[in-house]
Amino acid sequence: MSRFDFTPYRRSTVGFDRLFDLLENQARLNGGDNYPPFNISRRGEDNYRITLAVAGFRAGDIDITAQQNLLVVQGKKRDEDEDGAELLHVGIANRGFERRFELADFVRVERADLADGLLIIDLVREVPDAMKPRKIAINGTGTLTAVPTSDSGDNASAA
Repeated sequence: MSRFDFTPYRRSTVGFDRLFDLLENQARLNGGDNYPPFNISRRGEDNYRITLAVAGFRAGDIDITAQQNLLVVQGKKRDEDEDGAELLHVGIANRGFERRFELADFVRVERADLADGLLIIDLVREVPDAMKPRKIAINGTGTLTAVPTSDSGDNASAA
C-alpha cells in the first residue's frame, strides 16, 4: 500500500482538510475487496451513474442509504434454497456486501433501478443559487449579478 504525503498541499491551501483526510482514509481503507464489481460513469456535466453487478440479489435484498456526502449500498445474503435441491458446486456469489461511495457536496441520489442483475443508481449535483459564482461591484454600490456558466462572453456586469 502506498501512502500519499499531502503536507506540501496542506501548507499552501485553506479549507481543503476534509478532502485530504478523505483521500488518505480511502487509501488506508481500500482493502482490495472488489465484490460486487461496479462502474462509475459521468452522464453529463452534473449527472453521474453508479452501476453495480448484483446478480442473484432481489430488490428486497438490497438496502441503499444516502446520507450527507455518503452513499451506502448493502446486499443481504439469502440462506433459502428456492427448490430444495442440493448444490454440488457454488459458483454464483451470494454473499452479503457493503459498498460505500463518498459524494461531493450537493450530490444527491435521483433514482435507483434493479434490472438484469445490475443495480443502477443515478446521481445529480445541484448547486444552490446562493453558492454559484457572483460578480461583486467595487465600492459596494452596485448589485450582485450571477456569473453565466457558459462561455458567452462578458454578459454579466455589475451595475
